Order: sequence, then C-alpha cells, then structure tokens
Amino acid sequence: MASCSSLAAIAILVFLLSFTAPLFLAKPLHHSHHPRFASHNYRDALVKSILYFEGQRSGKLPSSQRITWRKDSGLSDGKAMGVDLVGGYYDAGDNVKFGFPMAFTTTMLSWSVIEFGGLMKGELNNAKEAIGWATDYLLKATAHPDTIYVQVGDAGRDHSCWERPEDMDTPRSVFKIDKNTPGTEVAAETAAALAASSLVFRKCNPSYSKLLLKRAIRVFAFADKYRGSYSNGLRKVVCPYYCSVSGYEDELLWGAAWLHRATKNPTYLNYIQRNGQTLGAAATDNTFGWDNKHVGARILLSKAFLVQRLQTLHDYKSHADNYICSLIPGTPASQAQYTPGGLLFKMDDSNMQYVTSTSFLLVTYAKYLTSAHMVVKCGGVIITPKRLRSVAKKQVDYLLGDNPLKMSYMVGYGARYPQRIHHRGSSLPTVATHPAKIQCRSGFSVMSSQAPNPNVLVGAVVGGPDEHDRFPDERSDYEQSEPATYINAPLVGTLSYLAHSFGQL
Repeated sequence: MASCSSLAAIAILVFLLSFTAPLFLAKPLHHSHHPRFASHNYRDALVKSILYFEGQRSGKLPSSQRITWRKDSGLSDGKAMGVDLVGGYYDAGDNVKFGFPMAFTTTMLSWSVIEFGGLMKGELNNAKEAIGWATDYLLKATAHPDTIYVQVGDAGRDHSCWERPEDMDTPRSVFKIDKNTPGTEVAAETAAALAASSLVFRKCNPSYSKLLLKRAIRVFAFADKYRGSYSNGLRKVVCPYYCSVSGYEDELLWGAAWLHRATKNPTYLNYIQRNGQTLGAAATDNTFGWDNKHVGARILLSKAFLVQRLQTLHDYKSHADNYICSLIPGTPASQAQYTPGGLLFKMDDSNMQYVTSTSFLLVTYAKYLTSAHMVVKCGGVIITPKRLRSVAKKQVDYLLGDNPLKMSYMVGYGARYPQRIHHRGSSLPTVATHPAKIQCRSGFSVMSSQAPNPNVLVGAVVGGPDEHDRFPDERSDYEQSEPATYINAPLVGTLSYLAHSFGQL
C-alpha cells in the first residue's frame, strides 16, 4: 500500500481530536482573501469529506479503518478471470466498481492535494491514504500491457438487489478494454490518475511514485494508439451508468496535460500543441465532471502559461477565461443557471458533482491568476481572483447549509442533513447488529421505508436539491439522494483552501 503515514494510531488520534476540538478552532484569522467571519467550520467539513472515502472502500479493510460499520467485501474480485482486482472503491450507493469514475475521482483527489495539500496539516495523510487506496487498485487493473480492467460487477444484476457489500451474491463479472475493444476515454483518464497521483507521492514514497508514473506513460500510449470509445465496445455493460457522451478527445488532452505536468517531458507538450485544437481545446461545453474534461484541461494547462511562463500555451489562458466568463453572473457571456437560493444548476441527476468540481476549478484558477498577477476580462467586466474565490465560497456555503432549507448536503455535517441517502451499506443494518445474510431482494423493504439510515456515512455529499432548491430526502430518489466519490473528490481541495483562509487549519 502506498502509505506515507506515520503511525495509524496518530491518524486516529487526530481524527478523534477533530470532533472534540474546542470552538475557538473555528474562529477565523483576518485574511486578505476573506476578511469576513466564517459561517462554517470548513475544517470539520474537510475532515469528514475525506473520511467518507473509507465508507466506499472495497476489499480487505485495514486495522486503521475509521468507518467501522463497514467490513471486508469483494475479496475474490477478479479471481474468475485469473487476475487480482481486490480493492478500490464503490463509486456511489451500489456495489459495482466502475473504472471510469474511479479514475476521475483519483485524479481530482490528487489535484486537490497537489494544489492545496500544503494547507491540509493533519488531514494531508488521510487524503494520501484515500488516494493510495485507489492507486493500488488502478495498478492492479493496468498490470497487463495494452489491457485495462475497467469494471467489476454486473450493474444490471447488482441493481436488482438491495444488499450490503459484505453480502454480495450477484456476479462479480470482470470487463476489460484492450486492442480489440478499445476504451480511449477510460484509458486516458486512468493515465491522468496515475500521473497526478505520482506527484502526490513523489516526496514521501519516491519508488511508488516512479511506479505510478511509469505506468501512466504506458497506459497513455495505449489510450492514444488504440482509439475508440468504451461506450461502443462495452455498451451493454457501462451504459446507461457511465456511458461516455463527450467522446474521448477531452481525456486525451487531459491525460497529456497531466503527463506533461508530472514528467516535464517535451513529448507531451508537443503532443498538446499538435493535437490541442482537434482534441477540443477551445470547445465551448462548460461542464466539468467524470465524463467531460475539457474545462479541467484548460485550467490545468493555463498554469503552465501563467505560472511557468510557457508562452506556447498562452491560448489556454484565453480558453480558461472564456469558461470563467460563461460562469460568473453579470458578465456579457454568462450562461450559468442558478437556483433561486443561489446554487449553480446544470443537471437534474447529481447536480452537486457540477457544483463541487466547478468550485474547485474557481479556487485553483484564482491561485494561478494570483501568482501571475493577472485577472480575467469578460467584455468590459474585470473578474479578479478574489471574485472567483467568493463565488466558490458561496457554492460551498450553500452545500453546507446556507440555503432555503437550512440543510447541509454533507451527511454528518451541521444540525440538519440527509437522513435517507440512497446507499446500500448505510441503509441496511450492519454485520455487527445483523450477522445473518440479508438476501438480494429482501433489502428493498428498507428502500421504501421512511426510517433514517442506521449507519451514518459521514462526509458523503449527496446529489443535492432540484432547480427550485427542493430536496425530498427519499432513499429511492437516486438523482438527489445518492452520494458519489466524484462529488467529494474536488470538494477536498476547496475545503482545504477555505479552512486555511479562515485560520481553521
């Protein structure tokens, strides 16, 4: 395991102290970015946002496991195909391991640590543990050249049951991409995840970091050479769950951008300069998430121009600015929709993933602009880094409870939060309280019940309210009530920034 940890006992002690920390920890320092009082304990939210990943673990759980109602699961994953695919994360409220969103989650957790890890203090080690749990799995999934195991579990069969991961009896079918069944988007995202995480472990575990980077280089070459969408070759398996709608060009640009950042090898810079336009560098779609990486690639590549003064990438500053201008209210190009309560709203299904990923890009771009002493010009309107940070803060504050329902959309944070999340393990009795197996379909009686989930999945951020700020808190409503790893991953970086800027870390 890629641990950079000191003793697990210290991590547990820090975790316990975070819940008993005196109130003065939430008191802000006067800081140039946010002179106002913090209405939220961002440090508490940060601790919980990272802890959530332990509730999503698959495989053999370590002795340091802090979400103790979860037990070992999926211990024979991959065995039928003669490969070891034990470990990794369940992406949301079911028991399937989907490689595409898992890789994106890993990339975003890594980016959070790369940009804001220096501010995380005691939480940095927990964030690295969360990344290492994913990278250990991604290394297994990419162990054979020109092959990536991209899914474990039959989603259709899995969804016909409501059972704990510890009880799974649906087929743990294994699906892969290779030369004959390419999957460029999932391969390039996996390369991005391996490259980004190699930067996370570079100082504390150099040999592991080298292994990750070497694998990233190989996986990207495979992604680029054998081009094709995994949604074609594996349509019956991955659609409609994690079908790629945006194509694979965005992942190739994103993967190359991460490899450029991790290797500093001019090969990747040349690749970006040669292929950027055909891969959609100037694309106008402004949704950033597990499927579409265009905006993320623009922001990431703008750093090379803004901070490292790489003139050949100057276009990415204007591409990134176009995105910002489309997002900020009051600019001539603004297209963003907001709910009456002020939440960015883009999608009916799991809108909060769009909120957390956008907020992360805003604070990250603000960081790059600040170091370059630059601003964004939208027609005649000037947008400062301070403005970007304040838009991001407003979104995070809404998520944490500053909204018409006065409800936190992070489980376990604040006085009022979702009680009936769409999540099997959280909604069913634990193995400790109910040792007998819960059969496939008998769990559905819980799905329709109004009783709160017995196990609190601390830190889980749900899909969130609708466009009218309404949230029914119903377990069957997966669009609004299901948490997911890729909702939490970008939030880790933004919360680290906010906690630091208010003197809570």
